[in-house]
Amino acid sequence: MAEHVRDIKRRIRSIQNTEQITKAMEMVAAARLRHAQERVESARPYSEKIDELIRRLAENTSEITHPLFIPRERHKVGYVVFTSDSGLCGAFNSHVIRRAEVEMSAQEVDVSLVIVGRKGRDYFRRRNHTFLAEFLAIGDKPLMSQARGIAGALVDLYNGNIVDEVNLVYTEFISTGRQQPVMFKLLPLTAPQIEESEERDEGAVSDYIIEPDAQSVLEMLLPRFIEAEIFRAQLEAKASEEAARMLAMGNATENAKEMIDQLTLLSNKLRQAAITREISEIVGGAEALKG
Repeated sequence: MAEHVRDIKRRIRSIQNTEQITKAMEMVAAARLRHAQERVESARPYSEKIDELIRRLAENTSEITHPLFIPRERHKVGYVVFTSDSGLCGAFNSHVIRRAEVEMSAQEVDVSLVIVGRKGRDYFRRRNHTFLAEFLAIGDKPLMSQARGIAGALVDLYNGNIVDEVNLVYTEFISTGRQQPVMFKLLPLTAPQIEESEERDEGAVSDYIIEPDAQSVLEMLLPRFIEAEIFRAQLEAKASEEAARMLAMGNATENAKEMIDQLTLLSNKLRQAAITREISEIVGGAEALKG
């Protein structure tokens, strides 16, 4: 009995140490999430504004002839999957990987992968997938230079006819408790269509003087647009990862507390049973001596 109680106390100490680790990781993830969320909220207006600017330029362009806008017959589709480099983030990676697998299985053409993040690389490598490119060690703060490198690789794959379509699969950050895997078609770009019935703000200027011409400015902006979309996907994925890690570590801490409470209760019951048994033995011995 005493040996069993000592084993339970050792388990309690071990779980307490684990609880301290998970609590610390939860606090670190919460701090990183605040910074990641601020970066996401800062990047979204830039991405939306450059998209609006391209739409405005399209109004002044009779025909868009840029090769990134020209659709092709689909023979090979590429998927860029954004995962994390480290674990302990709950179901974050499994959800985005599952979304990518669903999208790929629905295709009747050849599919290929570009992987961002070590966890996705390891998962698909175990299933004998080959990669057109992989980008690892993104870090806690994704940089525009990293997005520029990914964007350049994707444009080269598209211009080199290695893929006929490029889709981004990442996790969109909605709130701390909600993250949603999404797919975004990056290439070929869709020519913006401005509906005649689209409402305009009063006093808005519809005609611009564009130098040297709308087509040239559009060609200059397109690489920035692709980089902005890649960078936004990275930031969304990083914020979602930290939110998932914070929730996972919070749940782990709560589970550890419950286990400690249960083991403490069991230890107290065993100790009380041992005390009761000893008292019963003493009383029984005293009664025997009286008899």
